Amino acid sequence: MKIEMFYLLLAFATVLAPMAQGQSTPPQPKTTGVLTILSPKPGVTPEQVMKIMPAEIRATVPLYLDGKIQQWFSRGDGRGVIFILNCTDVAEARALIESLPLSKENLMDEQFIPVGPLLPLRMLLRDSPTSK
Repeated sequence: MKIEMFYLLLAFATVLAPMAQGQSTPPQPKTTGVLTILSPKPGVTPEQVMKIMPAEIRATVPLYLDGKIQQWFSRGDGRGVIFILNCTDVAEARALIESLPLSKENLMDEQFIPVGPLLPLRMLLRDSPTSK
């Protein structure tokens, strides 16, 4: 229960901190990565995906070794993958993903979410004795 309360307070702090500073919209975090969710398009069969999978693996491993893919996961529901890409904007991430075989074959739905540092943490620094 304490963890849930922490996340609830953190969510409120994200929204309320800018209001307390007189800002009407929350500041946007600096994008330091892009969370990318890939799943087969409706109607795409596992056989279609598996036919392309060897080429997909050969294309993604170098991206990981070059540091473009920071982390990669299988979705818990078995419906695709999640990448955390070292990209500074969605356009860069989209270009990277669209160069991969499954995307080139138009088999995947793609979702791109820019992510960055958690902004409410700045409140801790602003109120610390060392920042005065």
